[in-house]
Amino acid sequence: MDSNRKDLKGTLPSIENSAESVQASLGGATATVKGGVAFGALRHRDFRAYFAGTMLSMMADNIEHVISYWVIFQLFRSSALAGFAVISHWIPFLLLSIYAGTLADRFDCRRLIQVSQLMFMGVTLAWGTLFLTGGLQVWHTVVLLVVHGLAGTLWEPSSQLILHDMVGREHLQSAIRLNATGRQLGILFGPAVGGGLMLILSPAAGLMVNALIYLPLIIWLQTVSYTGHSRAALDSVRGRRVGLKDALKVLSGVSGNRVILSMVLLAGISSLLVGNAFVANMPEFALDLGTDEAGFGYSSLLVVSGAGAVVGGLILEGRGLLEARARTAIVLAILWSLVLGGFAMVSYYPLALVLLFLAGVFNLSFYAMAQTLVQLLAPPHMRGRLMGLFNISGLGLRTFSGFTVGILGSFIGIHWSLGLSTGLLLVVTLVLLAFVIANDSKDSLAAAESK
Repeated sequence: MDSNRKDLKGTLPSIENSAESVQASLGGATATVKGGVAFGALRHRDFRAYFAGTMLSMMADNIEHVISYWVIFQLFRSSALAGFAVISHWIPFLLLSIYAGTLADRFDCRRLIQVSQLMFMGVTLAWGTLFLTGGLQVWHTVVLLVVHGLAGTLWEPSSQLILHDMVGREHLQSAIRLNATGRQLGILFGPAVGGGLMLILSPAAGLMVNALIYLPLIIWLQTVSYTGHSRAALDSVRGRRVGLKDALKVLSGVSGNRVILSMVLLAGISSLLVGNAFVANMPEFALDLGTDEAGFGYSSLLVVSGAGAVVGGLILEGRGLLEARARTAIVLAILWSLVLGGFAMVSYYPLALVLLFLAGVFNLSFYAMAQTLVQLLAPPHMRGRLMGLFNISGLGLRTFSGFTVGILGSFIGIHWSLGLSTGLLLVVTLVLLAFVIANDSKDSLAAAESK
């Protein structure tokens, strides 16, 4: 244990030395990552291919969600089931993200991503088969969402590490933001394509076709050499055990970095209280806004959120706006909670579309910024595990948003549950912002006194 602590302590100075674009010490909370060249990551040919493959896979993921959520709602008409669907889907992120991060640290990230894509394909084909035979039951829904969550848990850390390997530190923020934008493009196209497949074919046939969309990324990964980590980083974790102690070591290794801790906390509280649980209940929002829950009205609500994220990501990336900074990320999260809370309360459909568009802009902005700061400040030999910890916070805690939004909505109404959840998030993020500002002031005062 002592040798491990010495090893972890020895890695901390290397973070500061190697973070060429990070303007802060480990103890500070004012780390800033320079925006760099606009669309810098797109200068890398392999990143362009990965961007396209990831976008297609995310589109396939959302086509599956659009079709499956619609069928589930039509069959069961239950807000509680929609909330439970969210819970069962995100539990693997909560319980297994550290394990997935350790796998990403130890093994070839290409292979881990390929396995995850094959799992997605299997779930999609299973949905299609159950819809075709008319045999879908509640327990089928739970099992398939859990397996889908397992695939996502395996994919996330490997996807993040391979970006670092592909573009390097200089263009990492660009790569993370563009990759998030590409995923949002998938979310944007998913509802339109999914709705089209349902209308032209059928839910079952549409899913069968959808399974093929995962293939490009799987095939492309066979043609490149990126493993997601350096040989030295790989050797440093080989043979280590995986478990709760490993997670605690990750925390102890970065315990002096308030930037990392504040960003992990920000991702966690936003996911715990709101997450994306409202998406599973979007058919009900569509009905309450006076439109149809299955056709244009429902799809448009899903599309505008993705459109906001895409437009926001492209503007921020193209103009080099909003340098990655802890305080800025928190302010963007506050704006997200405000507009999403407004969406929960409005009854005018066009205004609901505008608010969801803005929510997409702010959500991509604060989450990509938090992820950038954590990944750039992470010690190389534990980057996968630290991103696994970030995923527990930012994705795994979405499990409980199924309670705060979905299950609670079955008792008091989905609009009230989302409104109360965003209101509580607003209060907590304001407290976090005050804490960060106070510590910034202390750091500035200490720096002035030391001169």
